[in-house]
Amino acid sequence: MSPQQRKERSNQLIELVGLQNARKRQLKEYSKGMTRRIGLAQALINNPDLILLDEPTSGLDPLGSRDMKDLIVKLKNEGKTVVMCSHLLADVQDVCDRIAILYAGELKELGRVEDLLKEQHETELLTSKLSPEAVADVEAVLAKHNAKLLRHGHPTNSLEDLFLKTVQKSQERPGQRYVPTASEKS
Repeated sequence: MSPQQRKERSNQLIELVGLQNARKRQLKEYSKGMTRRIGLAQALINNPDLILLDEPTSGLDPLGSRDMKDLIVKLKNEGKTVVMCSHLLADVQDVCDRIAILYAGELKELGRVEDLLKEQHETELLTSKLSPEAVADVEAVLAKHNAKLLRHGHPTNSLEDLFLKTVQKSQERPGQRYVPTASEKS
């Protein structure tokens, strides 16, 4: 790669990892998240097909973590193979198609995330809000078919989803406290 190509590629990567506004700062002034991002930019300089990432979101704040995961998915969508080692299982589940689980130095599981996580002996139904009578009717139908309603209640979001929604709403209404609307609460 010529010096001119390297400079152009560096500029592209600095923009890709979101550090264009910090490019004049010294690396020692970078936060942990910024250091992780610039490290990823360095790893991508020669446009590799295979990228190895060790704990890419470790130590990042929720926004930095979300940005890093979005960047990993973007690389995957560009046809790159990204191998990610992490003990942050929610992050792995967010971005990986296939996983390998190692324990005590041995491969214990290998496969597509959705296949490994699918509960084979249960069926999940998601409905709009049901009255207590409707829940009783559903239980009666299930009983006719030798099945039981194992759980019912309101679905929940992840803490990360709640945080990101709160930040987004706060950015839309600077200086005002975010208060969920009635429809957001239900």
